[in-house]
This record gives sequence, C-alpha cells and structure tokens, in this order.
Amino acid sequence: MVVWWATRSECVSALRRRMFDGELTPLKHAHARVRLHQLQRAWTEMQPVSRLRALAETLLYRHPLLRTADAFQLASAIRWCGGTPRGAEFASLDSRLRGAAEAEGFSVLPTL
Repeated sequence: MVVWWATRSECVSALRRRMFDGELTPLKHAHARVRLHQLQRAWTEMQPVSRLRALAETLLYRHPLLRTADAFQLASAIRWCGGTPRGAEFASLDSRLRGAAEAEGFSVLPTL
C-alpha cells in the first residue's frame, strides 16, 4: 500500500470529526486509531518533494473538482506507478477523487 505523506493526518482528522459528530463512540474511535497505526506500519509513504507538488498542481487543473489533499494522493499514486496508471489499483471512497483516478487510468476500488 502506497500513500501520500499526509495520509495519517487526514485519517486522524476524519476520525476525530466523526467522534465529535457522534458517529463514533470513544471506544470505536480508539479501536480505529489502533487500526490506523497497524496500517501505517504496513504502508509506504510518498514524501513531499517538488516533483510531486508540481504533478499535484497539474492534476488540480486537469480535474477541477479535485481538492488539494486529494491531488497529492493521486499524484503520489501516479508517481508510484511510474506515470503509467493503466492496470494499477487505486482505493478511495471519495467520489471526486475516484472520478479523477479513473480518468487517469486507475482501476478504482472498491467497486461501488
């Protein structure tokens, strides 16, 4: 699994937001944080380098609905697969990011 450098922070933010909104109990939040830590030990992070930022900025113009953090996620995936996403898998539940990843040539998971 390859993720963008700020993925952990994005996950922490989402978990905290869901707990604050009452969608997660403190116990479920704690379990999710443990799972996040387990996943982090298994993933590879794409580091914030200039070439990745330039690609993310290009993606923001190519996909107008894409948000900045999502552009970094997608740019990381494109760099990881050597610029050739055809046949590579990309996982996301965000509809904007899924659409951009599909347009770039990724097979998007999960199938909805």
